[in-house]
Amino acid sequence: MTTITKTVPLSFTKSDQFVLWFSRHWILMVSLLLGLYVLTPILAPAFMAVGLTAPGKAIYWVYSFLCHQLPERSYFLFGPKISYTLSEIQAVGQDTNNIFLLRQFIGNAQMGWKVAWSDRMVSMFTSLWLFGIIWGKVKKKIKPLPWWGLLLLLLPMAIDGTAHLVSDLAGIGQGFRDSNAWLATITKHAFPAEFYAGDAWGSFNAWMRLVTGVLFGLGIVWFGFPYLDEAFTNSAQVVKYKYQYRSWLQNEKERLLRLGLITETEQLVGVEKAPGERKGNF
Repeated sequence: MTTITKTVPLSFTKSDQFVLWFSRHWILMVSLLLGLYVLTPILAPAFMAVGLTAPGKAIYWVYSFLCHQLPERSYFLFGPKISYTLSEIQAVGQDTNNIFLLRQFIGNAQMGWKVAWSDRMVSMFTSLWLFGIIWGKVKKKIKPLPWWGLLLLLLPMAIDGTAHLVSDLAGIGQGFRDSNAWLATITKHAFPAEFYAGDAWGSFNAWMRLVTGVLFGLGIVWFGFPYLDEAFTNSAQVVKYKYQYRSWLQNEKERLLRLGLITETEQLVGVEKAPGERKGNF
C-alpha cells in the first residue's frame, strides 16, 4: 500500500521573487540610480566649498572620464555667477587655449566651483532622470514614441554637437561657433553681442546645449522606457508561467500517487516509469 506524503507548498525562488519585485519597481530603481548619477557631479563643488577637497577632487577625476569638463561650458556653484566666459577663466586660471589644461580648472573660492560635468551633460541626464519619473506616472496615458520621433528629438543635439566639434578644430575660442557671426548675420544683430559670442549662460551656444540636451532626454525616455517596461513585464510573466507549470506538475504527481500509478519514491524524485512498468498498469 502506497503511503501518501504531505507535499510542501510551492513557492517562488529568491531569483524569481527578485524578478517579480523588479518588474514592479524598475522605474523607481532606475530613477534612484539616475538621480545618484546626476547629483554626484553637484557634490563636487559642494565638497570644495566646505573644504572637503579630497572627495571633491575624486568626483572631478571620476567624471573626467565621462565628460570634457571644459570650464567655459560648465556651470559654477557657490560663486557670484553661474558660468564664465573663456577670457574670464583664462584671466584667473591658465592663460591657454589648450583643452587639456583648461579642463583642469575647477574654480576657486572667489568664482565658485565647477560642476563635475558640462552644461550639456547636466541637461541631458537631468532631463533623462526627470522625464523618467514623469513617464512612470503617465505611461498608461501616452503612446510610445515611434523611431522617427526619436530621430527628430536627437537630431538637434547631433547637429549642435557636431558643429561644436568642427568649430573646436580651429582651436578653443577660435572657431565659428565662438563668434556665431553667421547667426548674427541671419538675425541682423537683433540680439545683444553677448548672445552671439562665447559659451556663457544666456548665449546662443548655452541655450542650444540646454535645449538639445532636454530634447535628448525626452526622446530616450519616451522611446526607450516603453520597451524596458515591456521587457520587465514579459520577464515577470515568464516567472508566473513557470510557477504555474510547476504547480500543475506537482498536482499531477499527487493525483497519480493517489491513484497508485507511481510510487512515493518516484513522486519525490520526479521520476516516472514507462507505461508498462507503472504500478497497477497491466
